[in-house]
Amino acid sequence: MARIEANGLGFEVSEEGAGTPVVFLHGFPDTSALWRHQVAALTGAGFRTIAPDMRGRGRSDRPPEVADYALTKMVADVTGIMDALGVQRAHVVGHDWGAAVAWLVAMLAPTRVDHLVVISVGAPGATGPPTLEALQKGWYRILFDIPGVAEEVIQRDDWYLMRVLLEGSGENFETYIANFSEPGALTAGLNWYRANVPVQRLLGPAPPLPPVAAPTMGVFGTADVALTEDAMVKSASKVSGPWRYERLEGIGHFIPLDAADQLNKLLLDFLPRR
Repeated sequence: MARIEANGLGFEVSEEGAGTPVVFLHGFPDTSALWRHQVAALTGAGFRTIAPDMRGRGRSDRPPEVADYALTKMVADVTGIMDALGVQRAHVVGHDWGAAVAWLVAMLAPTRVDHLVVISVGAPGATGPPTLEALQKGWYRILFDIPGVAEEVIQRDDWYLMRVLLEGSGENFETYIANFSEPGALTAGLNWYRANVPVQRLLGPAPPLPPVAAPTMGVFGTADVALTEDAMVKSASKVSGPWRYERLEGIGHFIPLDAADQLNKLLLDFLPRR
């Protein structure tokens, strides 16, 4: 891991291999370690992989204000990290909140993205008001929006709620607990939700954004308990470049861990080496 200064913050970044760069963006509750299986596969195939701990997570800086976690700020984090590493253009791969950031990087900084891979999370603005299924699956986001209360409830009874939410994640749960037990880490993680999906905006329209020009692959697991497939399918309407959709039957939310071999094959097939 290397320490990189970008966008006014310090980031811990894993950089391995040589060749065409691929930037991996993780979501909640993960760190860059989420991508360990993909990093091994892609560096072995001749790619250069770049996987930061996103702001507030892992060993990267944790700015104090909720507004510091707006997704637009994270777009600048990604391009700033690329600048610091001398990378003008890269393939970008994101999962969960990292997929939301990846979509926005491709929309707002299109010259920086060669190919885009978005896992689990559809494009912003691809769907209208949330369906009943989406609201039922996303109930925990309402809890996460309540400062102090969410932190207390999540840690109650030996992190029982978090254990339920992350059941089947493919990760050692104690790894999550160790990360979130560091001072300020849990609040920083929850601030991703508080800055971007507050309750009062759940039914509001998404701001207009330009379509993604880069070739894009969406990947969704049909057993995802947090998100709906509809959002990913409709993301095709937000891509002006080539669109590819891969549906993984019986796979849950944590695709990089739960279906590592399948995802690695898709990435190696989709991402060109320049």
